[in-house]
Amino acid sequence: MQAMQTVERRMVSQRRRDLKILQPEPSEGPDNVDRMLHAMISSVTQGMSPTGLALAWCDWSMHLALSPGKWQRLLEKAWTKDLRWLGFATRSALGMPAEPCIEPLPQDRRFRGPGWQQWPFSLYQQAFLLNQQWWHNATTGIDGVSNHHEQVLAFAARQRLDLVSPVNFVATNPEVIEATLSEAGANFMRGAVNLVEDGERRLAGQPPAGSEQFRPGHEVARTPGQVVFRNHLIELIQYAPSTASVHAEPMLIVPAWIMKYYILDLSAHNSLVRYLVEHGHTVFMISWHNPTEADRDLGMDDYLHDGVMAALAQVHQLVPGHKINAAGYCLGGTLLSIAAAAIGCDRHGPINAMTLLAAQTDFSEAGELTLFIDESQIAWLEDLMWQQGYLDNRQMAGAFRLLRSHDLVWSVAVNQYLLGRRAPMTDLMAWNADSTRMPFQMHSDYLRKLFLNNDLFSGRYRVDDRPVALADLRLPLFAVATMADHVSPWRSVHKIHLLSQCEVEFVLTSGGHNAGIVSEPGHKGRHYYTAVHPRGDCYIDPERWVETAEEHDGSWWPAWVAWLARVSSGRQVPARQVGPGLCAAPGTYVLER
Repeated sequence: MQAMQTVERRMVSQRRRDLKILQPEPSEGPDNVDRMLHAMISSVTQGMSPTGLALAWCDWSMHLALSPGKWQRLLEKAWTKDLRWLGFATRSALGMPAEPCIEPLPQDRRFRGPGWQQWPFSLYQQAFLLNQQWWHNATTGIDGVSNHHEQVLAFAARQRLDLVSPVNFVATNPEVIEATLSEAGANFMRGAVNLVEDGERRLAGQPPAGSEQFRPGHEVARTPGQVVFRNHLIELIQYAPSTASVHAEPMLIVPAWIMKYYILDLSAHNSLVRYLVEHGHTVFMISWHNPTEADRDLGMDDYLHDGVMAALAQVHQLVPGHKINAAGYCLGGTLLSIAAAAIGCDRHGPINAMTLLAAQTDFSEAGELTLFIDESQIAWLEDLMWQQGYLDNRQMAGAFRLLRSHDLVWSVAVNQYLLGRRAPMTDLMAWNADSTRMPFQMHSDYLRKLFLNNDLFSGRYRVDDRPVALADLRLPLFAVATMADHVSPWRSVHKIHLLSQCEVEFVLTSGGHNAGIVSEPGHKGRHYYTAVHPRGDCYIDPERWVETAEEHDGSWWPAWVAWLARVSSGRQVPARQVGPGLCAAPGTYVLER
């Protein structure tokens, strides 16, 4: 109770500061002109900073110009690769056995079809892969080039190469040629229809075809519950019990505000919320408001106080006398970590144990997303958001697609427009298209304080005018990372082990950022590694952790439920019925477009 009173006092203090009549200094005219110009350019470049790209190119080209030894090595590699390809081409043309010059990377699935192993298409794919490898050598390993600029140049080179991949052209793609001959060109007719339909939907701002089969509250997000609290930023959903008794400790889930919450409540068979309810948990879920231009000034402090802190206070009020098991997904996990750290030194705090799902707390190695994070990039992005009042969901989705352009852009285009094949819409695909916006101030705070400056892990992040430290956490932690995560790389998530004051049960599961979390029991092909890091034990690096962790087949969900039971009191209480709330789940905020 004392801890919740402290939380409420901090919320009141924050509101009082917000109510002070402090008018921001008006922007000077020239500054606004600069911002408008940058915003106009950014609207064309999808938020990418041309200045940042130019700086990376200059850094690379000037250092390369003064590296004659690198030139020599690149020329030798080019000559060697040409000879290898010529030998392969000669043997293939004569019908002789020919070992490939190079194999695709494990994650590159473009050339796995049997047609790509036949002449002349084998020549095309081998030439492309050798060229791709040469450009990687040309853009990396140059003395003096900053790591960030090297990564940007290598990324830009991959984008240009993916554009001219033989997969993307009718004459060089054996699968397209085969489909065209067998269907007498009907694949192009279907592809043209798909292209026109997609264009019309984009112009009208409509979701992809088939998304209408997965509507929140109808086909997805169907777990029964009530919205029991609402403010300008969140709706708090309490789910109805399905067991006669429940665990004494309630559970609060904090999803990321970059996504609709129902990623954790999809269809009946893969709903994590339903799974928890069926295992006797009283589950509360935050559903975030989808911001508009009017919400441009909402910052990280608002998301902390009016989001997580407000939800903790409401859960404590609705289920008094019991601590809360809190879980956060992606950015929601980062925000939950900040909230827990802000009250971490209070032994009577409201949180019993904390779960982080694909959530980072240390952003020093935040993966390929850091390609879009430097001072120049953030400044241009801020100018774009300043004009709009938010970062549009299409702009965010475009950045994520670029990270895996050969899978999420070009392969999709080939399948839909050249082969005329649409992949069947799934609940996860429909959810992925139902994205949200990010308010100007919050996204600027997030990028600068966390991604760029890593303030949280460095002890510089401030809440209520005082720095918070993750080292103050004294909670049992359950952290889940996913092997193929390009948003929250698992080695970055693994740094939670640096918190020596916490016992950490760490799980590394197969799948990506979303599919690895939505990994219900019975999902074929799933497996995971797990190990417990006792409080105060020596740090184990990620590579050694994998070697020593236990491997299990199946879903990690049962392991989480077992951990929740172990770190809680073990008491069972009569099921908590949900009275009439503000409206039935899934609420109104999840329906905002």
